[in-house]
Formats: sequence, structure tokens, C-alpha cells
Amino acid sequence: MADPKIKVIIAKPGLDGHDRGVKIVARALVEAGMEVVYLGLQQTPESIVQAAVEEDADVIGLSILSGAHMTHFKRVKELMEKSGLGDCLLTGGGIIPTKDQEKLKELGVGKVFGPGEDIQDIVEYIQKTIQERRKTYHGF
Repeated sequence: MADPKIKVIIAKPGLDGHDRGVKIVARALVEAGMEVVYLGLQQTPESIVQAAVEEDADVIGLSILSGAHMTHFKRVKELMEKSGLGDCLLTGGGIIPTKDQEKLKELGVGKVFGPGEDIQDIVEYIQKTIQERRKTYHGF
């Protein structure tokens, strides 16, 4: 039996209104065989985590260009833990300084991608990470 499709929730939390890049990433993930639910602009951490629970997501990807990355990633991670999504990958991208990327990693956030990253690197990171997590958490 083939592995189930990787299910990804992608959202833009807060007031950030620029979504061209996240749509390109979402399309690349779909083309790589993943199931992607793009929630759109101005999502709350609560709505993002609720969608991930409802969709039984493997990945939550946040796109943040507004500078509020520490607040949004931290709140989504807290809500994920409370909602039983501890084995779900939280990743994302945007304009995030290197020093903040390290802080996010300490909070349990996966790799964070910036402008100009190779889309294929994002695809491969998600595929590899979810494959490893499925083996660890689910035995397949």
C-alpha cells in the first residue's frame, strides 16, 4: 500500500496582504502530489489550527511577511499542542531574520524558508520530514 498523501494546511496569519509567494509554494506542493488546503489571508492562529484538526493535516505552513512571525508561530504551536497536533510539522516562510529562525527552532518550529528559496527544497523538506515522522509516530 502506498503512503497516504501528505496533507498541508497553508495560511497567512494576521494582517499581511501579500500572497503571491505562498500561492506559488502551494501549487508546487500540489504538483508534488500533496493535498493542500490554502486558507487564505488574515487567518487567526485559532482558525489555522482548527482547520488542521478538521483536515487531519500532516503540516501547517505559515507565510508571514508582516514582522509578526514570533507571535504567530508561537501561538499556533501552543494551540497545536493543546489540540493534539504534536506530531504535525509546523513550518513556513517569509521575511524572518536568522536570529529569529533560531528562536523559532527552539520553540519546535521546523525549517523556515525565506525569499528566493528553491521551491524544490521546500517540497523535499516536507516530504522527507513527514516520511520520518510517519515512521516514528505511526510505524509506516
